[in-house]
Amino acid sequence: MKKIILSAVAIMAFAFSNAQETRFGIKGGVSLTNFSGDVEANSKVGFLVGGFAEIKIIDRLSIQPELLFSSQGAKYEYIGMDNTNLNLNYINVPVLAKFYITKEFTVEGGPQIGFLVSAKDDGEDVKDFYKSVDFGFNFGAGYNFTDNLSVGLRYTVGLSGVVDRGDYDDIDDYYDSAKNSVLALSLAYKF
Repeated sequence: MKKIILSAVAIMAFAFSNAQETRFGIKGGVSLTNFSGDVEANSKVGFLVGGFAEIKIIDRLSIQPELLFSSQGAKYEYIGMDNTNLNLNYINVPVLAKFYITKEFTVEGGPQIGFLVSAKDDGEDVKDFYKSVDFGFNFGAGYNFTDNLSVGLRYTVGLSGVVDRGDYDDIDDYYDSAKNSVLALSLAYKF
């Protein structure tokens, strides 16, 4: 874990030192969140808000590290109960490679680490039942209306299980475990 974080810091430091241009910005949006895996849950609406830096590497390629607060989770039903809301709030740190197909259209992809801030099941604190760190992979596309204003659509595939239940008995249990799944639509403004 430490090697991965140190490698990411080294890559970002190299990118900053060799970057032709760096722009900072803010973004916010809505998301449709759920769990993938062998889990019976329904999607719920969440939100995200935060900031980013777009570091131009070459003419059409940028590295975009972000720091986002993201409301995630799902709706599910217990026997005899109505829909229950599970709200998982994360501080997510994606690091994306952003490729400009044209000046207006972009595609992006990259890893993400998330840190669980809170977990509430219909208002009750359940943070102890969920892992404090979440890993995912993002891919998406964007459209730049102007040099400053853009919109993006991104899907985050969860790579690690969210429930803190120790080791998995076999690989099938791991693949069937609940993982975050987030589809987000965001609006961004670059300074």
